[in-house]
Amino acid sequence: MRTARPLLIVLIAALSVAPARTADFDDERAGALKGEVMPSGDVVVMRTNHGDIKIKLHTQQAPKTVANFLGYVDARFYDGLTFHRVIPDFMIQGGGLDATLTEKPGRDPVINESGNGLTHKRGTIAVARTSDLNSGRSQFFINLKENDFLNKAKYCVFGEVIEGMEVVDKIAKVATGNKGVHQNVPVEPVVIRWVRRGS
Repeated sequence: MRTARPLLIVLIAALSVAPARTADFDDERAGALKGEVMPSGDVVVMRTNHGDIKIKLHTQQAPKTVANFLGYVDARFYDGLTFHRVIPDFMIQGGGLDATLTEKPGRDPVINESGNGLTHKRGTIAVARTSDLNSGRSQFFINLKENDFLNKAKYCVFGEVIEGMEVVDKIAKVATGNKGVHQNVPVEPVVIRWVRRGS
């Protein structure tokens, strides 16, 4: 399987676990990972080892992208994964690799819904992908500032942080280094303990 290295290597260069509950619940999780998204909810809470981040999802502007993200949330796919790339004054990226930088296999890519009127302002969450516009899967990034060039590059915004931006900023300040083929990796893992629908 080809391992994707999402998010803008070319553009950057150019710029210079909860226990199982029931069999029925396990069936729901399996369905969610296949893309069978359960209804309701436009807010999720992301608990990290640095604090909680609450995110409002923009279903109307990016319906397929939000459904894709919630499918992973409902499947508890993100539990135990990391923010594996942190670039100060740019963004923090996660949702695909664990603390050993092993990529967790997800489902098929989602159709790119960029150009939906949402822009890459500070605190927005967007789909991480390769240079292929329709290659986004589970990974996402949160903008640390307004990154207008990402609008032109057609990276899809699908939500925004409404509480916990101080946690995002805290993560942005962690020490980073290179590990194998990966750059800007936190020296101490920034762990996504879980992501759940909230209010």
